[in-house]
Amino acid sequence: MSRLLHVASGPYAPPVPARELTATSADGARLHVEVHGPEGAPTVVLAHGWTCSTAFWAAQIRDLSVDHRVIAYDQRGHGRSPASPACSTDALADDLEAVLGAVLAPGEKAVMVGHSMGGMTVMAAATRPAFREHAAAVLLCSTGSSRLVAESLVLPIRAGRARTWLTRRILGSRAPLGPVTPLARRILKYGTMGSGSAPDMVEACARIVHACPRAVRYAWSHVLDLLDLDHAVRELRAPTAVVVGSADRLTPPTQARALVAALPDCLGLTELPGIGHMTPVEAPAPVTGKIRELVTTYVQVGPVVGHVKEDA
Repeated sequence: MSRLLHVASGPYAPPVPARELTATSADGARLHVEVHGPEGAPTVVLAHGWTCSTAFWAAQIRDLSVDHRVIAYDQRGHGRSPASPACSTDALADDLEAVLGAVLAPGEKAVMVGHSMGGMTVMAAATRPAFREHAAAVLLCSTGSSRLVAESLVLPIRAGRARTWLTRRILGSRAPLGPVTPLARRILKYGTMGSGSAPDMVEACARIVHACPRAVRYAWSHVLDLLDLDHAVRELRAPTAVVVGSADRLTPPTQARALVAALPDCLGLTELPGIGHMTPVEAPAPVTGKIRELVTTYVQVGPVVGHVKEDA
């Protein structure tokens, strides 16, 4: 049984960070943080989704770190961040604040990028002082603010109580995912990726998702099931762009359109034809291009330069 946390070679193998550190959240949870790229360059902060890790952003990190300072961190219980009994949207917001406090200087601005649960992290932090101080602009990828289970299209049956009940049981299953087998790849591709996804993309995602501990996957599934961040979306005042795949079964385009309608300063919706839920992996160039566009428009590199506090 292979338990590699990520693929070891190819375009989806994670780049080696310039520095690693640990940020400590409000409740003492410790978060693994990676810093890539040159100090003093414009900064991008990446928050990954449920069952993923910093490895999910390999393509973005490799491209952006040439001329950007890229901060990526593992959500609690994911990747190299230890599990914590506190699983909630408030904890996600606390964690993002802790990361921002550890890597950004006072007043330093950055583009915040969240995929899936990472996007929910950004929404949950919308009213936090540290987030408002540092967020120059936001990119929400393949995410939603409420009714995630009811609106999921993982099961190809008519919407209603039966589909919601079955979807809840599937996404919230305690069953181990097991090794990354051909069958496991097919299942993951169907549920999370577009039909045209290349084998190396599927393999990269499968390695990351299967490495997530079963207890962590189960605990966070309940948070997503009960998610209601509709109020937080209306408080997200930073200029915000939204990206979704047209074939996203987990957070389908209806979720993205609801975000666009509720955001106070929405920069528009980009719908990627044939792409599933794993947009940064499936469509790395459009996602990275949108990040670069936001940095160019909203981040000015001035006298405040990148900074990293010493580990706690």
